[in-house]
Amino acid sequence: MKKLPKCAEPEDIDDWSDEIADVKKLSPVDEIPSASLVIEEIKPSINMKGLYNHNSFSPLAVGDIANIDRNLAEKFTSGKLKIEARLDLHGFSEKRAFEAVVEFIQKSYASGKRCVLIITGKGSSSEVWWESKGVIRQSFSQWINHIDIRPYLLSVSPATQADGGSGAFYCLIKRQR
Repeated sequence: MKKLPKCAEPEDIDDWSDEIADVKKLSPVDEIPSASLVIEEIKPSINMKGLYNHNSFSPLAVGDIANIDRNLAEKFTSGKLKIEARLDLHGFSEKRAFEAVVEFIQKSYASGKRCVLIITGKGSSSEVWWESKGVIRQSFSQWINHIDIRPYLLSVSPATQADGGSGAFYCLIKRQR
């Protein structure tokens, strides 16, 4: 046992010795961990899926501006709001396009973006029935009501001709509160 400094009183030394009398020395760990501690997934602090149910949000239709004030609606639908990010879905499969839209909307919300543009394309002009004719553009109106997208959106509007016309959509993202 180590000796205490000389400034300690004899009764303090006796008390200290009584306190540490049944303390046992830890044995060294022989096992080395098999892998370092790595966090595979960082969970978000807000579980939007848990907060969202289909009754808490009204269905959103393309062109619906009921959730925003008239001044903002005017700027939004006329393309006068600054577009802070763009997503071009040309060349994507329908499944990959949906995944990209979900990721894009969620990242836009997380980074505080307000107005974004999603370019779906107008689709093929082919007359052959088995070829897709704007599958992504047609599906987009359903995607905006999906559980992973709807909680982040206030409004969606067709883009003006300068930003892509009927092959693109403005999305107004909610503000973080």
